[in-house]
Amino acid sequence: MTASQREFVPLAIAILTVSDTRVQADDRSGQTLRDLAEGAGHHVVEREIVIDDRYRIREVVSRWIADAAVQVVLATGGTGFTARDVTPEAVRVLFDREIPGFGELFRQISREKIGTSMLQSRVVAGVANATLVAALPGSPGACRDGWEGILADQLDVRHRPCNLAELAIGA
Repeated sequence: MTASQREFVPLAIAILTVSDTRVQADDRSGQTLRDLAEGAGHHVVEREIVIDDRYRIREVVSRWIADAAVQVVLATGGTGFTARDVTPEAVRVLFDREIPGFGELFRQISREKIGTSMLQSRVVAGVANATLVAALPGSPGACRDGWEGILADQLDVRHRPCNLAELAIGA
């Protein structure tokens, strides 16, 4: 079967917003990821908000990684350099394998928009228990950049020559 003959496979995505101040009603970054994922044909199966606490973040992400019904975890927030920004430390220890190119590509995309301020982005991604975990910054624009510049293709099994969706579905 050629790439053009492959059918789209919707993935089950969980979205975690890391913030000390957001609630569901004003969580624009989490809503942006939800809208983009659902617009692409994926299913958002879970969505939560936790405070900037590495153990709370790790607890939620660990639960989703252990849940066979969740194939992708997208986190937004907590990837900067303040003392409260601990999302990379919270999730990195859960990875079976890190995907270094994810952060590298995100910062390349960001440089075109925000210049050298992209140095403060500690975006990370990895695979844990066959679940893709990606941590993006906490702004709607950065979430959109991450989706449009990386995730839209990588979460689509039709993307060639390779994609991360195949890891999630076991192809």
